[in-house]
Amino acid sequence: MQLKNHVKAIKGEILVPGDKSVSHRAIMFASIAEGTSTIKGLLKSEDVLATIKAFLEMGIKIEEKDNVFIIEGKGFSGLSQAHKPLDLGNSGTSMRLLSGILATCPFKTVLTGDDSLSNRPMDRIVKPLRQMGLDIAGQGEKHYPPLVINGNTVLRPIHYQLPVASAQVKSALLFAALNTEGNSEIIEKQLTRSHTEEMIKQFGGKLTQKELQITISGIQKLKGSHVNVPGDISSAAFWMVAGLIVDNAHLRLKHVGINPTRTGIIDVIQKMNGKISISKSNNDNTADIVVESSDLVGTMIEGDIIPRLIDELPIIALLATQAKGQTIIRDAQELKVKESNRIALVTEILSSMGANIKATEDGMIINGKTNLHATTVDCKGDHRIGMMTVIASLIVDDGNIELVGHETIATSYPQFFEDLRSIIGE
Repeated sequence: MQLKNHVKAIKGEILVPGDKSVSHRAIMFASIAEGTSTIKGLLKSEDVLATIKAFLEMGIKIEEKDNVFIIEGKGFSGLSQAHKPLDLGNSGTSMRLLSGILATCPFKTVLTGDDSLSNRPMDRIVKPLRQMGLDIAGQGEKHYPPLVINGNTVLRPIHYQLPVASAQVKSALLFAALNTEGNSEIIEKQLTRSHTEEMIKQFGGKLTQKELQITISGIQKLKGSHVNVPGDISSAAFWMVAGLIVDNAHLRLKHVGINPTRTGIIDVIQKMNGKISISKSNNDNTADIVVESSDLVGTMIEGDIIPRLIDELPIIALLATQAKGQTIIRDAQELKVKESNRIALVTEILSSMGANIKATEDGMIINGKTNLHATTVDCKGDHRIGMMTVIASLIVDDGNIELVGHETIATSYPQFFEDLRSIIGE
């Protein structure tokens, strides 16, 4: 796909699509709760549709009417064994979180996915779930998919200190603990996105939190609820960066979720001298965000902020190429086990465009400001790398970028190119 190069201005507003993390969890909680749930604003991306398909195959009734999803939950005990392996496509969130749900179901399930997901290690959930007594295994030492889960209704509660900052691992254990008799304690390495904890409470469950420690008791029965999905800040991040690095830019991003565990990119933009303003709605969890062309400066990104912007680091790396001075990203080893090794791939792609960027063991060092040049880019099946490349093309002035694999962007943002055309006047 050839990308239009060097636009002269971008202006307008974008209604950001629903949060992918919240969408996944809303379907899961609605399915294991008892009674009817409704979900408004659900992201209908390929990843989320994979989660919906999985629950349909386990006997849950899910319908869409007037853009609202209606789910008839049956509780944990109401899930039935699928007649075939559950194909989760590219969705690591689906695989890791579903493993926790299926842990306490009295049947065997095989979880599989596409080539990209099949190369993502699942050992970080296999090890603690095995501590709870679950028979679960993948392929090789790192337990690559497919995962085989032999559910067990009499698992043991767990006291577990997460070795990595991972909301997915935390969430898998919380799901398992919800349906396991006794008290479980999960201690985070660093604070990560809190959607699972919040949704447990929303669906009538209970847990206690003290700093990084979460205590949860089972066996809990959840009740149906209504979920209004906010806009995805990870999707909004691409437009934030576009509005900051393109000349003559002024963008308004509407209905963006601003859960404090997800807003690290806003903090970084402010540190880099970016022109950004935030107008909260009556619901404090969403806001309109306005960005404008800015003279940016480099910064240090490390420590506790990393889990709050881990998915945004590829587009932040592009932002750093247009900032004066040096930007250093540290403590981001998690980038290596995303849809691709994002440290290596971001560095390779931006270097091919002429950026002064160097990969490190746990991040990147970027020296700016640099002009970017046209090249051919293969995003290797990683949707966020694909979107980063599209935004980079907006400031390339010596030809068109050829993007291989642009189809993967639909994994998280089906209307991405439609929204792009709306702000560049096509």
